[in-house]
Amino acid sequence: MVVLLAVWLVLSIVGFAIEGIFWLGIIGVVLFVATAIVGWLRRSAHRRV
Repeated sequence: MVVLLAVWLVLSIVGFAIEGIFWLGIIGVVLFVATAIVGWLRRSAHRRV
């Protein structure tokens, strides 16, 4: 999960730094948030067991 978060963070930074691929930044942010939520849900579900 940490590797995916790092990849999405890098993609979003590159996307926002280069105006021509601004859409890459948006996708990176969305995937970063989605991966963080999935990781948080898995961790909280694992604690209940």
